[in-house]
Amino acid sequence: MLEVKDLTKDYPLPEGVLHVFKGIDFEINKGDFVAIMGVSGVGKTTLLNLLGILDRPTRGKIFLEGEDVSRKSEKELAEIRNQKIGFVFQFYHLLPEFTSLENVSFPLLIKGVGREEAAKRSSDLLREVFLEEKIHIRPAQLSGGEQQRVAVARALANEPKLLLADEPTGNLDWKTGEQILQLIKDLHIRKKLTSVVVTHNEKVANFCDKVYLMEKGSLKLLSSK
Repeated sequence: MLEVKDLTKDYPLPEGVLHVFKGIDFEINKGDFVAIMGVSGVGKTTLLNLLGILDRPTRGKIFLEGEDVSRKSEKELAEIRNQKIGFVFQFYHLLPEFTSLENVSFPLLIKGVGREEAAKRSSDLLREVFLEEKIHIRPAQLSGGEQQRVAVARALANEPKLLLADEPTGNLDWKTGEQILQLIKDLHIRKKLTSVVVTHNEKVANFCDKVYLMEKGSLKLLSSK
């Protein structure tokens, strides 16, 4: 699903250059459920943004299903993200003025799906994340766990092949976070996804089949079930 070759990311600073990581090589196969662990500030989110083609590498290549996406135009990247990649963020990033149904429908409408079909598909997804009774509720009226469930449903709206989750439990208590992780894992299996979870929490990583550790600008495989 994903192949990374010589991936390097630098940020210019007034007094020099910050090397986030340098020369990373690794592969993620179709169907993998992967955790990328590391302490805060080590570059996990930067790596996830590169894998999700939200940012461009300083050097190196990223292949998504065998296609080099590193040098594509912004328009091409936007189309690939909309069609193939789902994102779940720590702070949900739901649109506050929209209901749960409207939040999940939004990526479908951007893709060009009709409103009636988008509403039906979104309603079905909200049922899959156990929020069928909250489809007309706005985010402010939902608990943190419920908001993250809406975010998971939204991430899956366009039937992506790759799911990327950045600290999906980081804003939740562990009991709620554990429920969210189990939901993500169940959906991963049922929808035959390839999933990558970024976390600093070893308990979160234990839900995954492969665990990588990021430290000192490098990435190494810790465990594989």
